[in-house]
Amino acid sequence: MKALPLGEVYQLLEPGPVVLLTTSRQGHRNVMTMSWHMMVEFTPPLVACVVSVADFSHAALRATKECVIAIPDVELAHKVVGIGNCSGADTDKFAAFELTPLPAEAVAAPLIAECFANLECKVVNTRLVESHNLFILEVVKAWRDPAHKAPKTIHHQGFGRFVVDGDIIQVPSRMP
Repeated sequence: MKALPLGEVYQLLEPGPVVLLTTSRQGHRNVMTMSWHMMVEFTPPLVACVVSVADFSHAALRATKECVIAIPDVELAHKVVGIGNCSGADTDKFAAFELTPLPAEAVAAPLIAECFANLECKVVNTRLVESHNLFILEVVKAWRDPAHKAPKTIHHQGFGRFVVDGDIIQVPSRMP
């Protein structure tokens, strides 16, 4: 074994696919790239996510207490990185990255037509927002585009490096 710099630990534990988080506040919609999230409950589905106070979306999420988590496939990788490299404070990211907003049913934030799945979410816990920028979201409505038969997600490994989903394996399990 060789010592690993502590600043690289997140590259080993990055929890899931890179997603896009949309918000809408006072008629201003925004989208940000997010990879720091994880499931914390099955039913109802709860997602913990970090949205930094430095992110333009943070204020909208705190004020409206709702968002959409849109899940892109590998075909959108360049747009996903571009979205993450600019601010909604001075960029209309939907226009700049040619994303199609669709109306959601339960929240004001838009779905993204180009993503293979969209999860409408409401903030249900903000106890760790002040100390860690950690929001707990409940998925209140979920959508999946049946045209995407076998989407491949991207997983961030740091510094512009991503892994694409690979082969699916099936291992017997007693879990339902």
